[in-house]
Amino acid sequence: MKLSEIVEVLELKIELSQDIEIEKINTLKDAKDGEISFLQNSKYSSELKTTNASAVLLSPKDAKYIPEKTIPLLVDEPYIALAKLSKYFATPLEISEESRVKPEIGEESVIAKNVFLGSNVKIGKGSQILHNTYIGDNVVIGDYSIIYPNTTVYKETIIGNSVIIHSGTVVGSDGFGFATTKHGEHIKIYQNGNVVIEDGVEIGSNTSIDRAVFNSTFIRKGARIDNLVQIAHNCDIGVGVVLAAQSGVAGSSKLGRNVVMGGQSGITGHVRIAPFSTITARSGVTKSIKTSGRYWSGFPAVEHKNWLKLQAKISKFFNKG
Repeated sequence: MKLSEIVEVLELKIELSQDIEIEKINTLKDAKDGEISFLQNSKYSSELKTTNASAVLLSPKDAKYIPEKTIPLLVDEPYIALAKLSKYFATPLEISEESRVKPEIGEESVIAKNVFLGSNVKIGKGSQILHNTYIGDNVVIGDYSIIYPNTTVYKETIIGNSVIIHSGTVVGSDGFGFATTKHGEHIKIYQNGNVVIEDGVEIGSNTSIDRAVFNSTFIRKGARIDNLVQIAHNCDIGVGVVLAAQSGVAGSSKLGRNVVMGGQSGITGHVRIAPFSTITARSGVTKSIKTSGRYWSGFPAVEHKNWLKLQAKISKFFNKG
């Protein structure tokens, strides 16, 4: 979109000194020339000072932090403006029949007859896509991967080599993203990123992995994900991570390599979990874990040895007399 079109869509009363082409929405940290970003929380003002975005949606009180080369778009509620704008940068749900590009399928790959392959799908050699599976537009699947029946892979997902995805799993559905107005109206934030699954990953049945708002949700090499697991948008699941059934990771959290999450455990959004941490079953992590190699239990999660001491004291208290 032209920047002038964005100003019109958001009904801003701004006179532009120049009109430029905006290719996508991105974070302050990752935005490049030709992209637009936003600042909702002043605690990220340091990222605003160094952003390479061509334009930024922000409130008047934060305008003092904007770089000289970046065009400020002053709004009362930047997050609401972002939500309204996001739909204009969403790709089509499906490319029209007449515009579809024929899939590329590698040698020895087996595609069941009732599999739907979208436009410009690329599948490597020796892979198997089983019955009633949906593969959306511009999906890439590597060599020797197996996708079991009744699996849904949304548009633009990238799947590596030797990946196994079991039945009923959904990869690339929209993340749980919306902005709420002062009047309680929820405005959808269109999820315009994708999911990247690296080599050697195995994903159980009926698991959901959400696409990113911007950029990618990552499942790193060799991860093992059980049945009924929820991974939210923009998460980064590290190399060799193990997630047991009914565990969940909220948006934009990053798990270091070989983190283990027990069944029904959960991690809140925007936190970092140090490598080789173990979250025991039914525990809830509410803040970042910075020290590697420790066990964590309870809600809110504390070191396992401290949790055991706490349980002993509670038991002793209730068993008095």
